[in-house]
Amino acid sequence: MKDKVLIANRGEIALRIIEACDQLKLDYVALYTKEDEESLHVRLAKKKYRISDYRDMNDILAVADEENCTAIHPGYGFLSENYRFARRVVKRERPLIWIGPSWEAIRDLGNKLYMKRVAHELGIPVIPGTIEPLYNEIDAEFKAEDLLEEAEAQGFKEISFLIKAVAGGGGMGIEEVKTLEEIRPVFRKIRAYAKRLFGEEGVIIEVKIPRFQHLEVQILGSKKGEYVHFGTRNCTIQSPFKQKRIELAPGFCSKYRYAFDPEKIEREIIEYSLKLAKHFNYDSVGTFEWLITPEGKYYLMEVNTRIQVENEISAKISFIKDKPVNLIREQIRVAMGDNLGYTQSDINFRGMSLEFRLIAEDTRRGFVPLSGTINRFQYTPQPWLTMRTHVPQDTPYTIPTQFDPNLALAIIYAENLEDLLQKSKIFLDDIKIEGQTPKGETLLTNIEFLRENLNFIYQFI
Repeated sequence: MKDKVLIANRGEIALRIIEACDQLKLDYVALYTKEDEESLHVRLAKKKYRISDYRDMNDILAVADEENCTAIHPGYGFLSENYRFARRVVKRERPLIWIGPSWEAIRDLGNKLYMKRVAHELGIPVIPGTIEPLYNEIDAEFKAEDLLEEAEAQGFKEISFLIKAVAGGGGMGIEEVKTLEEIRPVFRKIRAYAKRLFGEEGVIIEVKIPRFQHLEVQILGSKKGEYVHFGTRNCTIQSPFKQKRIELAPGFCSKYRYAFDPEKIEREIIEYSLKLAKHFNYDSVGTFEWLITPEGKYYLMEVNTRIQVENEISAKISFIKDKPVNLIREQIRVAMGDNLGYTQSDINFRGMSLEFRLIAEDTRRGFVPLSGTINRFQYTPQPWLTMRTHVPQDTPYTIPTQFDPNLALAIIYAENLEDLLQKSKIFLDDIKIEGQTPKGETLLTNIEFLRENLNFIYQFI
C-alpha cells in the first residue's frame, strides 16, 4: 500500500511539506479551516480537506481515516509537540506513522526540568537554576538565594533571575526579576498565568545570562540509531519577547573577533547535543538550543522536538554527497523507516544563509500583532532568494486573527558574509507589503526592524 501523508498544519510549513511529499512521490492531504480559505497552501494542494480547528485531534484523525492516510506530519506549533497526540496516533486501533520523534522523546525532552536534570547527569552544561518545579513562593525565595550565591561563585555580574512557567514556550510565561524582594509577587503572577494558560502551575527559576548569542544545533536521527548533524544556526536577533526574527547559518562567523575559540565551542555543543539525542533515542529532526556568553561559557537551554521555522537555512549550507538538502524530506524518510544512506563524513558545509521572518506587527509599540488585508505582496525573484509564503501575490489576502500574523520567510544564500549582507539589503529594499487594518489604517510590518537589526548580526546582546 502506498503511503499517504496527512498534513496537519497550515501556511508556509504546509507548503514545504507538500514540496517534500512531491519530491518523494508521496500522496498527501492538506488540511485547512474556514479562516485559511485564501491561503496558498489551500490553492496549491492537490487534495485538501476542511476541518474546524488545527488542534482538534478527533477531527484530524477522522480525516486521516476517511482519506486512508498512513502518516501524519504535524509541522510546527499546534499539535507537533503534544506527546499525547503523538502517542495516540501510533497506538490507535488503526495506527499511523508519526512524522516526528517518538512520543516518549517528545514527552521527556519537552519537560524542561527532566531534560535539564538528565543533561546535568550526563555532564552537559545547563543554565544555573532549579531542576524541580516550585509551587510555593517561600521555597522560591530560598532557591533564588541559593542561586544568587552559585551565580556569584561562577563569576556572574549584575545578577537577575528569570521566573518561568514549567509548561511555557515561545517566550510565554517568563518574567525577569532583579532583586530577591521581587521573587514572591512575580512568582505568584507566573504561577497563576501558567495554571490558567497551560493547566500546570509549576514554576522554575533560572539565572539570566546577561549577554549572549543564541545558537542552535540541527540534529537528525533515524529509527536505526544513526545520527548526523547539519551544523549550527545563530538566532540572537529576537523580539523583546524572545521570538526570533533573523536567523543565520552557520552559528559563528570568521569575520568577527571572539574572546574564545568559536570552532572549539561549536564542536563541543554539537558533541553534547548528539550525546543527549542518543540518550533519548531521538529518531527525527530536532533542534538543541544553546546560549553562549562573551567569555565562551555555554549552556543548553532547551530542545525543540519538531521541524522548525528556521531549519531551511541549515539545509541551504549543507550538502549530502554534494547534493542539496531538504530536511523535511529527510524527516519524512526516516519516519517511514528508511536508513539515512549517508554518514557525517558525507555532509559538507558551504556558504552562508540568512532568514528574515516577515510579520505584520507594530515593532514601535511592543511588537503588537496586527490583522487586516494585504493588497500588495510583491518581491523580485532572485537565484539566491527562497521565499516561503502562503500569501498570494495576485489577489488580496486577509490575515486571520486566529493565528500569528506571520506572512513569509525570506531565505537568502551567499558565499560569504559581505555578499550575504549585500543581498539581504537588496531584498529588504525591494520587498513591498501594503495593506490596511480593519480600522482603515496602514498595515505595518517588521521590515524596518529587520533592516535596523541587520547591523547587529553575530553580536552579543
